[in-house]
Amino acid sequence: MNAIPFWVEAVVAILLVASGLFVVIGALGFLRLPGFFLRMHPPALTYTVGSWCVALAGAFYFSMLEGRLALHPLLIPIFLAITVPVTTLLLARVALFRRRLAGKADTPAPLIAKDAVPSDEGRAP
Repeated sequence: MNAIPFWVEAVVAILLVASGLFVVIGALGFLRLPGFFLRMHPPALTYTVGSWCVALAGAFYFSMLEGRLALHPLLIPIFLAITVPVTTLLLARVALFRRRLAGKADTPAPLIAKDAVPSDEGRAP
């Protein structure tokens, strides 16, 4: 088994601590902001950056341990970078739809009004 130099362990430790700090920053942003729509953004960003730090630490550590390039830990943040924006968008749309159903006054109207639906008048049969 290969011995890991201290400087590699120090870099890995710094990346892991940075990951924890990003999660704490995201939690503080989540608690500080007033509404659901504003609270969606900080955790999505900071947890994604935190997962990149963990994945980079894993890739660096296992590359040094095995003596070859180990990129498989980087698959996790790549999948997160794809799925987190989609999930955030779906959660925002559901929350907006529920606000409209509840009839809250400050909810924006849909982009296409019911009156703007094209009719069949003027079309050839």
